[in-house]
Amino acid sequence: MQRGEDIVARIDAAQMLRQTCDWAAINSGTGNLLGLARVADSLADAFSALPGAIELVEPAPVTAIDAAGNEVEREHGRHLVLRVRPQAGRRLLLTGHMDTVFPSDHPFQSVTHVDAKTINGPGTADMKGGLCVILHALTAFEATPDAVRIGYDVMINSDEETGSLSSAGLIAELACGKYAALTYEPSALPDGTLAHARGGTGNYSITIRGRSAHAGRNPQEGRNALVAAAELVLRLTRLAAEDITINPAKIEGGSANNVVPDLAVLRFNIRPRSTEAMQRFDGQLADLLSQLAEDREVQVHSHGGVTRPPKPVDATAQKLFELVRDCGAELGQCIGWQPSGGVCDGNNIAACGVPVVDTMGVRGGAIHSPQEYLIIPSLAERAALSALVLGRLASGDHL
Repeated sequence: MQRGEDIVARIDAAQMLRQTCDWAAINSGTGNLLGLARVADSLADAFSALPGAIELVEPAPVTAIDAAGNEVEREHGRHLVLRVRPQAGRRLLLTGHMDTVFPSDHPFQSVTHVDAKTINGPGTADMKGGLCVILHALTAFEATPDAVRIGYDVMINSDEETGSLSSAGLIAELACGKYAALTYEPSALPDGTLAHARGGTGNYSITIRGRSAHAGRNPQEGRNALVAAAELVLRLTRLAAEDITINPAKIEGGSANNVVPDLAVLRFNIRPRSTEAMQRFDGQLADLLSQLAEDREVQVHSHGGVTRPPKPVDATAQKLFELVRDCGAELGQCIGWQPSGGVCDGNNIAACGVPVVDTMGVRGGAIHSPQEYLIIPSLAERAALSALVLGRLASGDHL
């Protein structure tokens, strides 16, 4: 069985920092297909040092509703998959994402050294640093005798920041039959605390089509889509409960002041804390929309739904958390966990019945803002942690 100090000696911290800075210097906002392609090529080159086959997988089709109420296709970048020892009896899944929330025209584009232990830059923590942790953890692990005992898939998608809609099927396919999974979102807190149980999330676009009319001459002949949308907002908010929040976010539609508007698009988000709440809401929404169409004499179309189910932590997943904690203790890292209101690909993996710890990435903070930072020593720290966890999962039946 590999020892913690042996693993630490194999980690090249300086190379990890260089790679993280290089990858963060390439803009890979979810909508920047050229930038995503550049990052994917760079990642494929770096991960080719590991045994196994690399594939760039085409994104699944994804549609959205535009401001005119039309269903339009959304383009996404390709997803990277590395498969190592696919015939092994015990196989793991490691996941990350190459996209960031910063589009190509955002002013936050460069990496700067704040001090000897901190860098500031787009995607440094979320999650170019996490991708580097995956690579170097696996590199260190492959140098051990335990590596041949297990196989693993690595999946790095291009659309996590917008819900993984074009990679959800790929995640489910790769998660199927896996013994355990590790996802490399940054730690929940800068001290390395892990995210434990998570709620879910769903995004909806409701298109309402009424009938236009002159606001002065014959308003009674119109069917005001904006009024119907406003009424739907009020009805939706009444469905909020202790186990689900509902956030009406935007209404689009309308035209001149003297025209009864015949189109409105309502966009809202839900955060169910349990599978029961998620399923209950679907039925309630269907009833609301049917009643609204009847009451207001409008046509109603719903698009979207829950994209990430709630992620409870069962007994097997708890054992994985405890294994990570124990490996951290061996390395002198104090690791705890707490519930999180955020979501990630860990939700999707857990929904497949696979135990997952989804904040195995770097320590840092202020993600999704120009103040995003990465704590430099955490690159090597977390790579050593993952390598040790992989060794334990390979050397015995821990879950």
